[in-house]
Amino acid sequence: MTVPAVRQLARDGLDLGPATVLVGENGSGKSTVVEAVAAAFGLNPEGGSVQARHSTRRTESPLVDAVRLSRGVTGRRWGYFLRAETMHGLYTYLEDLGGGPPLHEMSHGESFLEVLRTRFDSPGFYVLDEPESALSFSGCLALVGTLHELVARGGQVLVATHSPVVASLPGATVLQFGDDGWTTTSWEDLDLVDHHRRFLTEPMRYLRHVVSDS
Repeated sequence: MTVPAVRQLARDGLDLGPATVLVGENGSGKSTVVEAVAAAFGLNPEGGSVQARHSTRRTESPLVDAVRLSRGVTGRRWGYFLRAETMHGLYTYLEDLGGGPPLHEMSHGESFLEVLRTRFDSPGFYVLDEPESALSFSGCLALVGTLHELVARGGQVLVATHSPVVASLPGATVLQFGDDGWTTTSWEDLDLVDHHRRFLTEPMRYLRHVVSDS
């Protein structure tokens, strides 16, 4: 509860629309919130579907025990959770099940896109934590296309990201996490977008703070 976003979640709850994108600095609580929501839905906190049972090292916060989800009367039970930090364990689990492609033999990005192609194929609740870590620019665009199609078919999406491309998911509610919790904002007004624009225009404005001339 020392994290402002977690306090806000406990106090006010969080309404999830068809697509919700969480953006903010490291440590702002994005991953903690999406992990708790995914686990409360019944998804494996290390990634996978509602049937996944693999576990390597339990590091989840106890926030899930305080989260209660409210579903509509037609709420779907299918879902999938992808998180960057536990993808290796998820791939091992999927390969051990058999019947799928050799994910460990692909590049990081190729394997991620293969999971999107084979697992994100029906309406449900899809939770992703920093998926851009595996993807190139074109891969991020492909991810946005996949998520937009899922929402159009009646699915629901929750994403935590540092990518301005992923954050541009059309129609998504964008929440910016910060020192005071989160606020609803537009893509154009995100600090993330502003910093990328400024960096691309004048890289040394930022690099001079981290690169020595000596």
